[in-house]
Amino acid sequence: MLDLFTILTKGGFVLFQKTYAPINGSPVQDLIKNVLIEERAATNTYTKDNYALKWTFANELDLVFVVAYQKILHLTYIDELLETVKRLFLQTYQDVETDYSSSFAPIFDKVLTQIEQKSTEPRQRAPRKFENTKKFETSLKGSQAQNTGTLPTVTNTNTVDEDEITKNIRALKLQGSPRPAGAKGRRAIKSNKSSPAPSPTLNDDTTGKKKKSQKQARVWDGQIAKGEMEALDYSGSAGKEDEDREDNIEAIAAQFVDESKLGQKNEKGIYEVQDVLQQEDEEEEDELDFDEDQALDQKVKKGTQSGLFSYFKSFTGQREMTAETLDPVMMTIKEHLITQNVATEIAEHLCQSVRTSLLGKKLGSFERISTAVRNSMETALKRILTPKTSLDILRDIEQAKSEKRPYTMCFIGVNGVGKSTNLSKVCFWLLQNNYKILIAACDTFRSGAVEQLRVHARNLRALQTSGSGIVELFERGYGKDSAGIAKDAINYATVNQFDVVLVDTAGRMQDNEPLMRALSKLVSVNQPDKIIFVGEALVGNEAVDQLTKFNQALKDFSGLQNPRHIDGMILTKFDTIDDKVGAALSMTYITGQPIYFVGTGQTYTDLKNLKVSHVVHSLLKK
Repeated sequence: MLDLFTILTKGGFVLFQKTYAPINGSPVQDLIKNVLIEERAATNTYTKDNYALKWTFANELDLVFVVAYQKILHLTYIDELLETVKRLFLQTYQDVETDYSSSFAPIFDKVLTQIEQKSTEPRQRAPRKFENTKKFETSLKGSQAQNTGTLPTVTNTNTVDEDEITKNIRALKLQGSPRPAGAKGRRAIKSNKSSPAPSPTLNDDTTGKKKKSQKQARVWDGQIAKGEMEALDYSGSAGKEDEDREDNIEAIAAQFVDESKLGQKNEKGIYEVQDVLQQEDEEEEDELDFDEDQALDQKVKKGTQSGLFSYFKSFTGQREMTAETLDPVMMTIKEHLITQNVATEIAEHLCQSVRTSLLGKKLGSFERISTAVRNSMETALKRILTPKTSLDILRDIEQAKSEKRPYTMCFIGVNGVGKSTNLSKVCFWLLQNNYKILIAACDTFRSGAVEQLRVHARNLRALQTSGSGIVELFERGYGKDSAGIAKDAINYATVNQFDVVLVDTAGRMQDNEPLMRALSKLVSVNQPDKIIFVGEALVGNEAVDQLTKFNQALKDFSGLQNPRHIDGMILTKFDTIDDKVGAALSMTYITGQPIYFVGTGQTYTDLKNLKVSHVVHSLLKK
């Protein structure tokens, strides 16, 4: 029934392993890489290809017990097997170093055989006696037994009588039945019919008389009307054209570029955006702490040993972290993460993972539980937020240029998060690095979307007074297929040797299936190099729903064997949240992808890098 059982240390050494069938791939390595290292150990089940894996920890010795079996099998004894093997292994080899593969194999085989036999034995359940049912109370003997006080009590309080279930179902059906319309509703309908809205009369004096249309002079072919001639006459303003253009550029620069937020060029001449400023505050009162000492003193005094000796043990490294001591601390830190705008589900999973990694460990000399929990949480946050892939977009653009093709970035997200605005900020950043950029207006749904990009393109061209950066807008109007427009834009960029194509898409809610199908079609047809999800830093629990459904839609509606997924995020409105940076943790935890930039304002220079240390410091600060 099992395919693999292994015992390994958290450092990666395999102490015991037994294989019952050939293993395809490396499911245990995938478990370590995708779950244990990523701090996703809140659940004890992981599915990879055809395998289902379960595990348990022995933190006092830094051991992990893992079992793998076919996921189509429903094995109910896996949890019991893991706990039994862990208990026997710790009892047998806690202070012994030996060859575990040969000495522990007979013990494991015996335990596995006993548990499998126990699970296959049919469970015999004796029927309940009539005296233990609800119907007995309504009978003559039941009434007499109630009067005399000899009515037998039901020992199993978890079982529910069948009669009670039937009554509950009947009550639910009555509650769910539609209520007939009452007299009040009929009277309301009747009253609405009895008082129709007054219709305007033909003899109403308030209506104005219809004006007669004036006859327009005919304009013959080849001739220009007087109004058109005046509009085309630029002779009077010829000398002022350059001055107006310079004034216009200065006005645009003052409105859309903040000199104090401009990035700097490094030694290689690459323009880099600024980092999010972190307020360095190292005072103790600003660090998240947990006051468990008072509760610890109370627990020590209630113990069987002397209070002084137990209190001394708590500071000499002999205290073991148990569920009783960890749960209050983990509850406090979970509530703190939620107040920092971390999604509730993510906060629960993260705290449960940290709790699992600390359970059974012994504290060092003069070490507090709060210190151990905070250090473990800080390590877990850094491990989650650290990018697993390269964030160097400029290097990827150069790679695409060497292949003689444009580098394509597609911006997706829900309505009103600022996709077009942040697309223009990314375009400004790329223009400072002298790239030739084509903006594809694929939002053919929202009124004014094309005009908004047209204004951004005009402003960016006006600001590009030096360097070889060029920006153009590719548009096809409204009501067209966005996937076709994006494909035409990429072909146009290839022919005209553009370096980057920035694809703007329509905002859509994650539950709108037709629009999600259209988005998946755009991605499947054009295969952009980067799919950037633009999300608000203000969202909390909604971030889980948005990212999960966007990723699921890209997978379900693509029709490809290897569907695409979100490659990274841009967090907008980051200047409005103060230190509540929980959305960054939620989005990174769900997708496993990095955050490329954060938007901090309305100007083109309000695009910044987000450092992992800033997020961790803000999350763990009071």
